[in-house]
Amino acid sequence: MLTERQLYILKAIVDDYITNAEPVGSRTISKRQDINFSPATIRNEMSDLEEMGFLEKPHSSAGRIPSQKGYRYYVDHLLSPMQLSSRDVTDIRSQLAEKFQESEQVIQQSAKILSQLTSYTSIVLGPEVFESKLQQIQLIPISATQAVIIIVTDSGHVENQTVYFPENVSGSDVEKVVNILNDRLRGVPIYQLQQKLSQEIASVFKKYVSKYETMLTALREVFQDHQQEKVYYGGKTNILSQPEFNDVERVRNILNIFEEDALVSKLIRSEDQGLTIRIGEENDFKPFEDLSLVTATYTLDGKYVGTIGLLGPTRMEYPRVISLMEYFSRDMSDLLDRKNKN
Repeated sequence: MLTERQLYILKAIVDDYITNAEPVGSRTISKRQDINFSPATIRNEMSDLEEMGFLEKPHSSAGRIPSQKGYRYYVDHLLSPMQLSSRDVTDIRSQLAEKFQESEQVIQQSAKILSQLTSYTSIVLGPEVFESKLQQIQLIPISATQAVIIIVTDSGHVENQTVYFPENVSGSDVEKVVNILNDRLRGVPIYQLQQKLSQEIASVFKKYVSKYETMLTALREVFQDHQQEKVYYGGKTNILSQPEFNDVERVRNILNIFEEDALVSKLIRSEDQGLTIRIGEENDFKPFEDLSLVTATYTLDGKYVGTIGLLGPTRMEYPRVISLMEYFSRDMSDLLDRKNKN
């Protein structure tokens, strides 16, 4: 149990280190207007806080820096979310006021804005494949052996892909395929399309469509691509601007992670809806052991569809980040709701 004086000093050290990225000494703390303790008293309390594991002393400095335990205590007990400035709110609203054609553009723009406002790396998971459902399929022939398949989901995502069919597929067969797919697959979660295609659609194709096996193979490949969760980034290289990350090899390892969407999706996805903060080793992933990850979920019609994440140093500006994440969580949910109703 920390004393009131220790709480003041711990908060002052964390706030100062977040701002300046330099170890904090007792004289620095004693000069603050909100603290009336002598440098000697502060030194003693800093020593006790270090012994309790809330502070660390770098080898080359007489000052202290927060430990991961210190950051966790600060986040859980000492900080208050910062009220966003009118400039921040104006920037966000103006950039999200554009008339986006689909939900994916809302997500991409949000990732970009978050990284610009914080100088951290933003990671946004697109609408969850386990919640996103098929709304419509169109199949447009463009040659004797090629067609463009257009897939529309209930979250507003539209994607097209070229598929290859056997030669001399008749227009009536293409029409039958489209009708069967829309009749049997509309409202089916995206992740179930493969299973439905193999178990239910295959038998219907066999009955009504010639050369059905080759067409099934082509469609399986398309639906396989749609089972991967989308990951959107903003400011991938922002980590380079942080003074803690001067080690090129260390930064390279982090940047390499961003090339593995499946791994990033697993790391970012939050089991708990709402806002979560994982500090350093709490991420349970070695390349992130010196980073903090703040995530917030967003919804469509009240249902969870994705996660927003901000990745930065443990010396993260938590009060502002928390306010931004809560704002984006609400705003993205509202935008997607409005778009879905239009």
